[in-house]
Amino acid sequence: MTDLRPFIAGLPKAELHVHHVGSASPRIVSELAARHPDSKVPTDPEALADYFTFTDFAHFIEVYLSVVDLVRTPEDVRLLTFEVARDMARQNIRYAELTVTPYSSTRRGIDERAFMAAIEDARKAAEAEFGTVLRWCFDIPGEAGLEAAEETTRLATTDGVRPEGLVSFGLGGPEIGVPRPQFKPYFDRARAAGLHSVPHAGETTGPETVWDALRDLGAERIGHGTSSVRDPELLAHLAEHRIALEVCPTSNIATRAVAALDEHPIRAMVDAGVLVTVNSDDPPMFGTDLNSEYAVAARLLDLDERGLAALAKNAVEASFLDPAGKRRLAAEIDTYTENWPAR
Repeated sequence: MTDLRPFIAGLPKAELHVHHVGSASPRIVSELAARHPDSKVPTDPEALADYFTFTDFAHFIEVYLSVVDLVRTPEDVRLLTFEVARDMARQNIRYAELTVTPYSSTRRGIDERAFMAAIEDARKAAEAEFGTVLRWCFDIPGEAGLEAAEETTRLATTDGVRPEGLVSFGLGGPEIGVPRPQFKPYFDRARAAGLHSVPHAGETTGPETVWDALRDLGAERIGHGTSSVRDPELLAHLAEHRIALEVCPTSNIATRAVAALDEHPIRAMVDAGVLVTVNSDDPPMFGTDLNSEYAVAARLLDLDERGLAALAKNAVEASFLDPAGKRRLAAEIDTYTENWPAR
């Protein structure tokens, strides 16, 4: 078999489903843990591998929140954001929509305007230094309930607070016991303010949760959507309306949403004509990155270089990048692929 890793490493890419805190590398997590020694998070990067071994989705949320608790000051926020962009640039990620949960920081006492200033300063510095364009998705942490929904909506829609790079509005955290319809009023307000709707749905629950996200939250993309394959009518709807699924294969295995990689439903999604994008979700926590996820997708979907380029262009199409930016990035992918040496 052709080794596709060199091609993937140089392939210009966009990433649509990747979390801000969940992208903190072991180096950054250990540095933050050393700054805040009252945390139970290990300061040794090697010990983090064991710490990031999850028994189920609930355990993943518990560990994730312990890392969230390390981000306590605007300086922590700025460091994290800039270093995430650096890691993305190393993978030739040209554009990323980073899911940010501002409620987790503001409720820990970080001033909301200082938080926004920190992510914006890091965004602009990263684009200038690395050429990686970042945009924000503000998401509601579902486990925190309607109080978090109200606060997230206020931060996302208030002039003078809402950051310049914000493009979309999401909903993360556990799905079980957190029904999507209760968040309809908040998504209505966010959409009225011009934000795109990108909730998680159907990761650890059935396809009805995806239908709820579509009907009640006006979802334009679906985070994960793993269980969609259990409903042919839903797959047909997603395909017809070009509603993309943000698929994160390694994440689904790590959180036990899917039992084994060879059982992942990505092939069924593609075969149904659904617009599929591949993403890393919380990459260091799952021992992966976007390049690795493309390699996984290549194996599961039997892709060659041109197939991988088409997958990369799916993410460009499904992104909220402006039309001129989409054309430029798609053209860059085509040029790279056309000039790739024959193997």
